[in-house]
Amino acid sequence: MLPVGWLVFAVVVAVLLTLWLTFTVTRLDRLHARVDAAHAAMDAQLVRRAAALQHVAEAPDHDLPASVRTEYERTAAQALAAGAADPVREEAENAVGRAVRELAAQPERLRADAVGELHEAAARVLIARRFYNDAVRDTRALRARRLPRLLRMAGRREMPQFFDIDDTVPTSAPTSAPVADRLTSPVPVTPAAPPTPTEEDPA
Repeated sequence: MLPVGWLVFAVVVAVLLTLWLTFTVTRLDRLHARVDAAHAAMDAQLVRRAAALQHVAEAPDHDLPASVRTEYERTAAQALAAGAADPVREEAENAVGRAVRELAAQPERLRADAVGELHEAAARVLIARRFYNDAVRDTRALRARRLPRLLRMAGRREMPQFFDIDDTVPTSAPTSAPVADRLTSPVPVTPAAPPTPTEEDPA
């Protein structure tokens, strides 16, 4: 029989190993859920940006040549038609990004609110893609460790992939503050008015 000390040691090791395995599996599940949520948010912002480009291209009150309108409408339609797993999705979104920057660089041809709409849509894509790629990086880092890899803790889930596009935000000044600035700018504080002096009651 094993000495009592060794038996206690084996039980403690087994408990600690079980706790670690449970913690790691739970963390992997949460990371994959985070990836899924971030991907859905990024996809929504990409659709919004393509829709903004399509809206500007189709609006009759913008000073754009017919050939340019047709090209931008085709670019937006290709991006909207590309599925999340489409191998040409990144190429289509890069084309949308270039079109948005080209339009935002010509504010004199567009309504002021259209320039702000394009700038905000591009800023939202930038933020959403960063959140998604951060989630992918954390998930891949945990899955790349030796024990999670050997024990196949991720099950049959596919390894999440980074989404690499040029999401540069247009440099032209929009009519309203972009999303990134609104998220970081301090809230203005109105100083309190000094108290109004009151006359003392006569004795």
